[in-house]
Amino acid sequence: MKVFELEGKDPDTEARAGRLQTAHGLVETPVFMPVGTQGSVKGISPLELTETGYQVVLGNTFHLNDRPGTDLIERAGGLHRFMGWDRAILTDSGGYQVFSLARLNRVDVDGVTFQSPVDGRTLFLGPRESMNIQRRLGSDIAMVFDECPPHPCDREYACQAVDRTLAWAALCVREPRADGQLVFGIVQGSTYDELRKRCACELVEMAFDGYAVGGVSVGESESMIYEGVDLTVPYLPADKPRYAMGIGEPAQLVELVARGVDMFDCVMPTRMGRNGTAFTREGRYPVKAGKYKEDPRPLEEGCSCYACRHFTRAYIRHLLHANEMLGMRLVTLHNLQMFYDLMADIRRAILGQSFGEFRMEFNRVYRPLLDAKETGIES
Repeated sequence: MKVFELEGKDPDTEARAGRLQTAHGLVETPVFMPVGTQGSVKGISPLELTETGYQVVLGNTFHLNDRPGTDLIERAGGLHRFMGWDRAILTDSGGYQVFSLARLNRVDVDGVTFQSPVDGRTLFLGPRESMNIQRRLGSDIAMVFDECPPHPCDREYACQAVDRTLAWAALCVREPRADGQLVFGIVQGSTYDELRKRCACELVEMAFDGYAVGGVSVGESESMIYEGVDLTVPYLPADKPRYAMGIGEPAQLVELVARGVDMFDCVMPTRMGRNGTAFTREGRYPVKAGKYKEDPRPLEEGCSCYACRHFTRAYIRHLLHANEMLGMRLVTLHNLQMFYDLMADIRRAILGQSFGEFRMEFNRVYRPLLDAKETGIES
């Protein structure tokens, strides 16, 4: 069986539906992957993720190696057994931390020297180290170690980051893997067309199992996120999965599926859930707002999640104001269900040759943030 098979394509856009086979099961695409940086999707159990429908989650190489340590996880039987998750896991390589922990690292040709954000000790991570950690963690999909430059980024620095990314990718592709482990390359190049083209084309020559669009959603505008994807996807093979890293606003998911992207991840549904923001098909709103104090409706009408089946906005608002953990968990559960259902509906629309109509209707009703009058933010 092929690692990735296309099942359908929209006739009017680049949207596609596929099946990605991993060592721990099938992943149907397009797919949103919840982020479990520390080996846990914050506040949510593996059972709840399974009941929601998720087939794959993320872990982070840098943070798991920093704490609790690769040796401990390996002795526990690998990351799947350690965290109690029997479906697919994708591990980020640690390359994103070159960007997110820029104040705590030093980059050279061999890799990156970090200062641990946990206890301040010195840590070194390079392509060989990253792949070795991911092999020992036993993830289903390992990402190459790359350099994610910030935005804005001058051309000289972006060129250096691409050079390092390609050199490190060439080392990563030759490193040993866990049984059945897939390895994805990551395209960098900031906002520079010729650099993204060069990076993508040279990575394709290395024959990875899939390819990610890196260096987007790092502080640039939404239009520039789309531009970065548009500068990358045309150079990636049609028979391999495409992954836009760190993107999670629902409207962006719809638009990037239309541009040919298959896989996404973001902390947005869980982080904003913990802060009391609920996502719906019409936009997101703050459940803490005054207008919901006595609201008997669920977080979203028609949602099948546990929170919406059993509790009201008024009750969940009370929990949030009382700093009760359950309130944060319920909003997070709802958000994860909303994201899963959105991707499932997108997939059905592609397979049913109706994605164009779905996209038009979604964009008609969805606004990223409902206005103050509607949400009661002024209260």
